[in-house]
Amino acid sequence: MRIKILGCSGGVGAGLRTTSILIDDDILIDAGTGLGDLALAELRQIRHVFLTHAHLDHVAGLPLFIDAAFDSLVTHPLEIHARIETIEALRAHMFNGIVWPDFSKLPAPGSPVLRFHPIGPRCRDSRLRVACFVAIDVAHSVPSVGYCVEFADKVFAFSGDTMSNHTLWPVLNEYPQIDVFIVEVSFPNRLQTLARTAGHYCPSSLAVDHRQAHPRSGYLDHGNESPATRTSS
Repeated sequence: MRIKILGCSGGVGAGLRTTSILIDDDILIDAGTGLGDLALAELRQIRHVFLTHAHLDHVAGLPLFIDAAFDSLVTHPLEIHARIETIEALRAHMFNGIVWPDFSKLPAPGSPVLRFHPIGPRCRDSRLRVACFVAIDVAHSVPSVGYCVEFADKVFAFSGDTMSNHTLWPVLNEYPQIDVFIVEVSFPNRLQTLARTAGHYCPSSLAVDHRQAHPRSGYLDHGNESPATRTSS
């Protein structure tokens, strides 16, 4: 399993891209502006997108991506996996025929280039050829999930946007080993109140929550950052 961070920023600016993670050549976790750095040939290889939630920095790249890769998606539709609330938000506010065409009905309702697949917390999506995705309910300002990606004997975990919670850690603790864990941290400690209001971690709140981590899982080294632990802003 190859993991490439295409973007991990909360906004745009010179050198900044919003959240998108490429797994191997054909799977994305989130579809922020970071996917725009992929070549057209690379975009045409993507077949699955697993969304954590509906906020713009995590879905902004979807409309133009589907437009650019449209010809390749006619025969191999893009499969979007997400909570039902996220799917409903995309249908109502993005693919609504006003902001952008409804690609779930184009080029024809019976053969669209975009297909939605609801995925619930603790749901295991094993339809992919080589990987199994496990959705994890997390606390954010809108309905959101993180993911554990099981690939052969390896596990990659991504928190998605979240704040202090008691849902993410028990799922991670069920694994004997988390090989790579990426956790979102969007605010410095001096903005802790704003972080809590917006539904995000800051370093101090993450430090409190990581006490829930079972030492045997190996994904957090208490007091020191381990090679398998990173923060993204």
